Amino acid sequence: MIYTNLPHTDIEVSKLCLGTMTWGNQNTEAEGHEQINFAVDKGINFLDTAELYPIPAHKDRYAATEKIIGSWIKKNGNREDLVLASKIAGKAEMSKFIRTTGFTRESIIEAVEGSLERLQTDYIDLYQLHWPDRSTNYFGQRGFTHDITDHWEDNIHQVLETLRDLIREGKIRHVGVSNETPWGMMRFLEESKVHGTLPRTITVQNPYSLLNRLFEVGMAEISAREQVGLLAYSPLGFGALSGKYLGNRMPEGSRLALFPNYSRYIGTTAVEATKKYYELAQANGLTLAQMALAFVNSRSFVTSTIIGATTMRQLEENIGSIDVDLSDDILQKIEAIHNLIPNPAP
Repeated sequence: MIYTNLPHTDIEVSKLCLGTMTWGNQNTEAEGHEQINFAVDKGINFLDTAELYPIPAHKDRYAATEKIIGSWIKKNGNREDLVLASKIAGKAEMSKFIRTTGFTRESIIEAVEGSLERLQTDYIDLYQLHWPDRSTNYFGQRGFTHDITDHWEDNIHQVLETLRDLIREGKIRHVGVSNETPWGMMRFLEESKVHGTLPRTITVQNPYSLLNRLFEVGMAEISAREQVGLLAYSPLGFGALSGKYLGNRMPEGSRLALFPNYSRYIGTTAVEATKKYYELAQANGLTLAQMALAFVNSRSFVTSTIIGATTMRQLEENIGSIDVDLSDDILQKIEAIHNLIPNPAP
């Protein structure tokens, strides 16, 4: 395994982070525990979860994923060997059953304390805002339409104050954001710079893959210059970059077979690009999944790549990507495909 540090900290994390959003829905508690055991044996020490998980969000499964991780921690008793990241849900439509109050002080405190109880731990290493609590474009929205009545920037100070107080209480150690835009990222950084007691945002969890490299436009420069590490999610595009949906296939039990509304990564141009990447991987003796993950792992702005799997075979293949080094020739051919079909799945 390769290790790096969470920016601005001495916390060492594996370059691959175990994603958990299927646990409690597509995966049972026993399967979640099996995945953790296998991942830890392979050197992974970084787990990412959220109060919203499992996905798709549903009130009957609320926070089941955190409970599965918590039961593993209770059983194994080695909390200090793990780096845990979790998230607070905003007031988007899909999380209305959790709360409708957004990132108020009371909501953040409630969310953190709930996660601590379910995770059966005294602290969370990295606590993230799951998506912007304002009117902006994320989750695949291409364009931005400004709502002149939305003055959410006035709330940033209060959010960081609350997170600072939770850090002082020892309940969380560091903070990050997710599904953020360049404006949002810089505003959080600016607020902590102007007000030195407020916590600095050290990570951003955004989608990044061969099918969606929009992070490179604006966000990558912030990441480099401000040392904000990307925790890349959906590096396989909901499994599309395994190649299993090519040829109009829809494997039984696959995520898109179960949840067809998650079609973000199998549109016409996305499929066209996936075919080209698949052919490139095959020509070089690689699986598409390992080439796709190796590409993400190789980016200088990526602190850790969040991998997820519903089967142990998938997990083993994904973890194996850490040993794949892409040649300059392959990287140049990836760029040629990207230039031909850029970002088909934002």
